[in-house]
Amino acid sequence: MPTERTSAGDPARTLQLLWRDLAPAGGRGPRRGLSIDTVVEAATAIADNEGLDAVTMRRVAKELGVVPMTLYTYVPAKAELLDLMLDAAYARMPRPDTAGLSWQQRVTAVADENRALFERHPWAAAVSTSRPPLGPGLMGKYEHELSAFEGLGLSDLQLDDCLNHLLTFVQASARAAADARSARHDSAMSAQQWWQVNAPLLARVLDANAYPTAVRVGTASGTAHGTAYDPDHTYAFGLRRILDAFAVLIDRNRNPDTAG
Repeated sequence: MPTERTSAGDPARTLQLLWRDLAPAGGRGPRRGLSIDTVVEAATAIADNEGLDAVTMRRVAKELGVVPMTLYTYVPAKAELLDLMLDAAYARMPRPDTAGLSWQQRVTAVADENRALFERHPWAAAVSTSRPPLGPGLMGKYEHELSAFEGLGLSDLQLDDCLNHLLTFVQASARAAADARSARHDSAMSAQQWWQVNAPLLARVLDANAYPTAVRVGTASGTAHGTAYDPDHTYAFGLRRILDAFAVLIDRNRNPDTAG
């Protein structure tokens, strides 16, 4: 389960920070010398290199060469900082013009853009966004991604459902890929090497007659992919199935009289 979630801080203050609506209250505002963007960039660099758990106000302050209390004049706590980090990552995502492409190509581009986001910022895949950070980065991302489904005869609710389903799949795939990388790092072995080491033991204890389907399918999959789990293959296969399902929904909306 995710250990961090967005929108966990003070909602009013978070929105002010996200949209840089920083009119000082009582004549006081952030001290000069740093900026919110500088703080966010430093925190993001720590998270990219060491994981989100390494991001603390004290650690960010150390990276910036200031005392921790200085950061609190820019960002009140880590909860708000996380929202700023994620929204900034969204804002930096490439948003290529996909006009003229088929809807399948447009939707695939959205999936690939989000997969690339999680590869650049692995920590982002582990963050729950059930209450998303409603900043300019997110809104620009949402507007861009919705355009991939425009003109397909989907209702607004279906359009949002399709996008949410797609993004949930990509995030889950990214988490699984990160787990595979962690296993490889922790064991100092590739998945292929791990199976080579453990295959002789498995062959001694596994009764193929007791698990005929599992052995048959597992052998076929392992032979085809060189491992029990191939993140790239799993992502490509899942995305194709999602496109197939979307095609059925689009066809039903366009031809309701022929829907079964």
